[in-house]
Order: sequence, then structure tokens, then C-alpha cells
Amino acid sequence: MSFGKGCHLHLIDGSAFIFRAYHALPPLTRKSDGLPVGAVAGFANMIYRYIEEARGADAPTHAAVIFDYSSKTFRNEIYPAYKENRPPAPEDLRPQFPLTRAATKAFNLACLEIEGYEADDIIATLARQAREAGGRVTIISSDKDLMQLVGGGVAMLDAMKNLAIGPEEVEAKFGVRPEKVVDVQALAGDSVDNVPGAPGIGIKTAAQLIADYGDLETLLARAGEIKQPKRRETLINFADQIRVSKQLVTLCDTVPLDFGLETLEVKEPDPQALMDFLNQMEFRTLTKRVADKFGLAAPLASEGARGDSVAAKWADGAAPQPRIDPQAVPEAPIDPAAYATIRDAETLEAWLAEARAKGVLAVDTETTSLDEMRADLVGISLATAPGKACYIPLGHTAGGDDLFGGSARVEGQMDFEAALALLKPVLEDEAILKIGQNMKYDWKIFARHGIRVAPFDDTMLMSYALFSGLHGHGMDALSEEYLGHRPIPIKELIGAGKSQITFDKVPLDKATPYAAEDADVTLRLWRAFKPQLSRARVTTVYETLERPLVPVLAEMEMAGVKVDTSVLARMSNVFAQRMAGLEEEIQTLAGQPFNVGSPKQLGEILFDGMGVPGGQKGKTGAYATGADVLEDITTMDDHKEAAALAAKVLDWRQISKLKSTYTDALQAHLNPDTGRVHTSYSIAGANTGRLASTDPNLQNIPVRSDEGRRIREAFIAPAGRKIVSLDYSQIELRILAHVADLPEMKEAFRQGIDIHAMTASEMFGVPVEGMDPMIRRQAKAINFGVIYGISGFGLARNLRIPRAEAQGFIDRYFERFPGIRAYMESTVAFAKEHGFVQTLFGRKIHTPEINAKGPGAGFAKRAAINAPIQGAAADVIRRAMIRMPAAIAGLPARMLLQVHDELIFEVEEGEVEPLIATARAVMEGAADPAVRLSVPLVVDAGQGANWAEAH
Repeated sequence: MSFGKGCHLHLIDGSAFIFRAYHALPPLTRKSDGLPVGAVAGFANMIYRYIEEARGADAPTHAAVIFDYSSKTFRNEIYPAYKENRPPAPEDLRPQFPLTRAATKAFNLACLEIEGYEADDIIATLARQAREAGGRVTIISSDKDLMQLVGGGVAMLDAMKNLAIGPEEVEAKFGVRPEKVVDVQALAGDSVDNVPGAPGIGIKTAAQLIADYGDLETLLARAGEIKQPKRRETLINFADQIRVSKQLVTLCDTVPLDFGLETLEVKEPDPQALMDFLNQMEFRTLTKRVADKFGLAAPLASEGARGDSVAAKWADGAAPQPRIDPQAVPEAPIDPAAYATIRDAETLEAWLAEARAKGVLAVDTETTSLDEMRADLVGISLATAPGKACYIPLGHTAGGDDLFGGSARVEGQMDFEAALALLKPVLEDEAILKIGQNMKYDWKIFARHGIRVAPFDDTMLMSYALFSGLHGHGMDALSEEYLGHRPIPIKELIGAGKSQITFDKVPLDKATPYAAEDADVTLRLWRAFKPQLSRARVTTVYETLERPLVPVLAEMEMAGVKVDTSVLARMSNVFAQRMAGLEEEIQTLAGQPFNVGSPKQLGEILFDGMGVPGGQKGKTGAYATGADVLEDITTMDDHKEAAALAAKVLDWRQISKLKSTYTDALQAHLNPDTGRVHTSYSIAGANTGRLASTDPNLQNIPVRSDEGRRIREAFIAPAGRKIVSLDYSQIELRILAHVADLPEMKEAFRQGIDIHAMTASEMFGVPVEGMDPMIRRQAKAINFGVIYGISGFGLARNLRIPRAEAQGFIDRYFERFPGIRAYMESTVAFAKEHGFVQTLFGRKIHTPEINAKGPGAGFAKRAAINAPIQGAAADVIRRAMIRMPAAIAGLPARMLLQVHDELIFEVEEGEVEPLIATARAVMEGAADPAVRLSVPLVVDAGQGANWAEAH
């Protein structure tokens, strides 16, 4: 078939496929001889998937897979240092290169490589020929170097993300249209390929220069007109180097070819030839898949390549991700003694020039407090490469050195404002990726000084996306786990307890190794984690649910919420009186005075004095009197006085907690500068994706008690404004109905029927109209309890009914809704096989204890059952929060708090309804388009002068 108008050529970047396959799978070897075949397995699966997905109306008529012949090409003659900094291919990958070519031929695809040219040059040549012949071209790759070819009938496709790349996408990445990409690359250079470019000029600046002057040659000819002295000198002094760089980045589209486009016609694979190759490689899973497709009998081969089943599952996104090998990223040893202290602007400018050239910069701050709203900035650390890190001291002081006996500034530091003035353009430069660990903290510190850090990556959140459920995500723990390095402990510098000092009192010779090490370790963790995101198939989770949430939460935390301290003070007095009354009632029931706040004395009263059976003593000899123990006692009909006493103690503890944790503590948390309370949200605190609130914790204010609701009265709107609350209605039950495919529940949600009344009616055979509130309450407890894998024992506690009766409710529930049990069983089975569960949005929650025996086994199963439901609900509200700032940008409103399924706003009085309409639309549509839920999301809204009125 000749190639001409109406033909469609697919050009597959084979080298990119190989390296993606190699890094995506654990090491695999052929069982018969130990030959490494992991990359071949992944490559073959990718090619097979490509062939299957390329069928259809827009299927290619011609296709080829293009490889790099070797690392040396004509570009090394132009510039001998080209790509010299690239490490050699891994030893176990080298023997797999020819096998990937054999795999391509086995699938009956054209396999192309030409000595002296890169694969990109061959692709450029074939694309030009196809375009000139009147055909269309799709380049299957995400390589930025190929983007210069886009346009005029040539498009790109990132097959891993199923993302089409056209002229608009190229312009979004480079700031210029495809035909100007080589000019921008020539200026910006490329540290990966060792293309020198213009020192100190990044992508963003390069794009602006090309936009201003039209093209590279015009820019260089008129370089003397540029106002910025350094930029002008760079372009004049490095003009020849820039022109050489353009030669290096420009693809050659005149590669001599000894074949025509017509030879690339798509052909079906020869089933027997393909089966022979796959069987020779001992890929049992893929061999069976191909055999089934062609209606052949799979050969009875040996046991297959070691790990082949894992490889196949990984290719399908099912198998658990292997742990990162710290040796997989060989780098220079960490040596804190080698770090630099920056004391002047000239030295800092040199470091920032290197950051611009590389496009990557790790950054960390040192401050006087963990409270970002009150902390003073003491210093900033940077890292531009593994082992190359520095510290910029800005606010170190020595006590008692000035005339008034206060703190005197230590000599040898940069001027505070001058340092920030130099850092600001780099920290805000879109062409330089900033890397941090727990970036939200540093983002807020910089924001308080007028710097908005962007773009950035956060190694804590990368770890969270990759390893949620396996371990914590603090930098020290990650360093030990994945770098084999124990960072300098902060206590060695600042001490502990009463003698602890703040970081500004740490001497510079000790501050530099500690602070710069943080930046160095963070950069190394980023280099280890970044490639793993795509291999673990959590890139979308990180990019859409984790990273974009950082500035949203930071802005909310900085906004804070106004609190009426007089209301809190009155409540503290009321709670104190209520506690005193309860203490008197409790001591009367006990028949003697005792300290109600003492678990030891309470245990003696209940188990020794009142004869309650089943008391368990701990190592200290005291009885256990936790809430679960007291809840059990409240259900004992044959120990009524003890049951009443236990109930009163639970009430006393609840009020005591409200007083100490909220009405007393909230007053202490009031920021004197803003007059508001500023909570801090932990993004990576809960395995399921739920946010945690600390300092103060505003997530756990009980909403179902009168006392808890009264505490919310203290959260107020300023004069002329209102508090608005929007709350998802029963979101976890709605998600359960969707994932477990429960027809009755889904229909009830669609019809707006009271789901708890419907459940009670289904279970107990009573009409919804005129239903006894107690029966509805029981159904509600079961509905929500089932999500958490509640047992009969737990339900009995919640409802304060006999255990047998509670278990009967649960049994009846499963009989009426069998889909729920099926969901639970399938979820636990999946967790046992794969080591994780997953939400609708791709979040992975690892379940390392799922196969454990003993007391922990039940908890692990319940956690696995609940995680996809609670995690999906958390993902939905995260998606809503991320979209919210842009949606309400035109309104005089701001988002203040997130409390589980609720968002709280502050808005001018006259704009309440527009805010509710806008925010409700965002929240109810938050799952789309990633997931099409089979039940509607419903958001309840309220408004008032305070939070209690609004909710």
C-alpha cells in the first residue's frame, strides 16, 4: 500500500518504552538460564496494549517503532560533551536491548534504527516525509525534544497518560509555538543532555525573549539593546555557545533512509511467530493472552520467567509496588562538612544562576517556631545537586550582646531584605521547580514575606501517595528508609525541655551542616521518589489530589477564623459548674468521695467496690477504665448503679475534654496580630486521605451534643459578614451505594428519600410514615457502622442494647443488602492478594497487616473495608477544595475551614446566596469527570453570624 493522502503513520519512541518498562518492574529473570528479561516483559506488554488500543476508526495505516542505535551520534562531533553526563545503561538492561528489537519484530511492527542518528532524528525525517506525502502523523511519546515537530498534520500522544499533545500543549509547556521551541531550548539548554545554552536563562525567560524579538538570530543580533546588564552580557558573550546549542537541539529531518513509507504498512502479527517468541522468553501470562486472542492453545512451557506473573499484573496496574532500593539511585555520599555558608549577594547569585540553569532547586527554611504564623525566618537552605547544598543565615542572634542586654545580630550573615529580593524571582519562576519536604510550612513562611513559591514538588506528599499505610512520611524517617542515612538530630542543636533554645541562637558553624543537609536529603528523596509515581500509577493522585492542595490549605490557614473569646470564657465557667455537679452525682452513686479524674481510683470503685465483673488490670496494677470499658458497663442491666455511674463519668470526661481542649485552649491559640485562630492541616496525617487539624484541632468538636454545638457559637463572622457552611449529605453512604452497587440505596438517594428511614423500613418491615425515632436511630447506627466494619459488640455499645440483639440487627442488614457483604469480602480478598486497597480516584492505601493473625486481624480487615469508602469521600472534598478558589475568585468571600465533609466560608452579607450557589455547584460536581457516580452528591448549606447558626 503506497503512502499518501488519508494515510496515518504512528511513530513509536521505542527507547522511551524500554526505559519506562525497565523502571516500572522489579528485576525479572528467565527461569531457564537467569537472563534478565524485566524490561522485555514490560516492553512486550506495552506493545501488545498499544496494538489493541490502536484499533478503531482512527487506526494507523502505517506504523514503526524507532530505537537509538547507540549513544554516539553526529552531535558528538559538533559538541564532544553532548550527553557525556548521562550514566551508562544498567548492567542488567544491556542484554535486553536486542531482545526488545526481537519483540518488536515478533509483533510484526517495523523496527528502525540508524547508526550515527538518534531515534528522534529518524522520527523527524519520517514525519516530514509523511506530511509532504499528504498523510497524518502521530508520534507516540512524551519527549519534549519531539515537540518541535508538532503541527501541520503531526501530533503527539503520551500513551502512558492517554494525553494528546498539540500546538496548544506545546505552547503551555514552552511558552512558544512548536516552530520556536528550538530557539527556546537553545537558550535554556538541557542539563540532562548536557546542552550548555545561555547560563542563567531558563525556559520562562527564554520564551519571553523569543516572544519579544521573534527568533534566536534576531535576539542575538540585537542583544546589545537588552536593558538587564547580566542578561545582555550573557547573550553577547555566549552567542556562539547558544548557536551550537541550537544545532544540538534541532532534530535532523534528512536522515538517509534505505526504505520508503510504504514498507511501514501495518500488518497483523504472525500468531505462531509471536507465540514462539513469547514462549522463548517464558512470559506465561502474555503468552496465554495472545493464545486466547488468536484461538490457539498456549504451549505447556516451564514455570516461566521468575516474576512474570508479577510483571503482567504490574503492567495491568494490579500488583503492589516494590519498595525502592536505596542503591537504585547511586549518588555522592552525604557529607555535612562539605556544605557552604552563603554570606554575600555575589555568592548567592552564583547559586541561583546554577538553579536557573538546572531548572531544579531544593529549598528549606529554618525558623524560631513550628507555628508558621508566629515564626521568625532565621535562614534558608538550598541544594542544586546531590551533595551540593548551602545555608543562608539571616536572623541568627547571640543573647546579651547589645547595650540593653537583649539579642545582638551575629556577624557574617546576609542582609535579610537583600537575600529575599534575590530569592524571590527564582522561587516564583515558573521555569524552576522548587522541591521541599512538607512544602506547606515553607510556602506559608515565604508567603508572609511576599513570596509565592511556584511551581513545587513535595517529597512528603510523594511518599504519602506512594507508601500510605506503610510508614510515616517525615524527612528523617524517609532518609533512613530510602537513602540509608540518619540526618543530624535537631536536639543536638537546640536541646530539649527547659534548656531548649530557638534556632536563631544556634551558632552558624553548627546551623549550616544541619540546615543544608535537610535540603540535600530532600533533593535526593525527590530523585528517588519522582520516577516511582508513574511506576506505581499514583501520578494522578499526587498531581490532582496532593500537590495542588498545598496552596489552598496554606491560604485557609493564613486567613484563620475569628473567635469570640468572651463566649469561650463564659462556656468555660459553665463547663466547670457542670463538671462539679457531675462529680457530686458520681460520688453519690459511688457512696464515697474520690477523684473522678483518676482512672486508678475509678477502677477500684467500679470493680472492687461495686463488684462489676470482668475488670482487667494493666502492668501498673490499675484497672482499665477507658471509654470502651465504661461503654460496656453502661449496658449492664444487673449492675444498674455501676451503669449509671459509668454513664455519668463518660459525660464528665466529655465536658472536661471540651473545656480543656476547646474553651480554655482556644483562647490561648488566638493570634494577637490577627485576632484569629489559625489551625494547621496535615495532608499526610491519615492513611485514607482525610485531613487532620492541629494547633488547635477543629475536626473533633462534637456536633451531636449540645455542648459541642455551643462551642461553635464562638466561631464568628466580623461585622458585615456571614459564616456559610456547606456540608456533604451522607457522602460515605452514597459512595458505598455506588461501589457496592446497592439498587435500593441508589434509588433512595436518587429520589431524595430519608436513607435511614428507608433502611429501617426494609429491615424491620415498618412504614416510613410515622416511624418510631428509636427504630430510625438504630438503622442509622447500622448504616454508618457497617462502613467501619462494626461488630455486634461495637453496635451494642453504640446503641446501649444487648450484644445478641445488636448482632441480630447486623445479620438482618446483610440479608437485606447482600451487596454490602459481597463488597466487603471482595475488598478484603483484593487487599490480601495485592497488599493495598484503592479509592475510586486511584489513591492507594497499603494494608501490611491484612494477613496478620490474632487480635490485630479484625482491625486490619475493617480498615481495609473502610479505606476505599472514607478515602473516596476524602478525595471528593479535596477535589472540591482545589477547584474552589478559582470558582469564588469574583466573590467577596474566602474559604476558612474544612471539617471532614464540611467547608466553612466567610462572605459579605449581600453575597451569601451567590457564594452558596457557586460553592454547592463545585462540591456536587467534584467527582466529575474522573468518576461518574451512580448516585447524586447532595450538599446542605446554611448561614449565620456564627458557625453554630450556619451548620
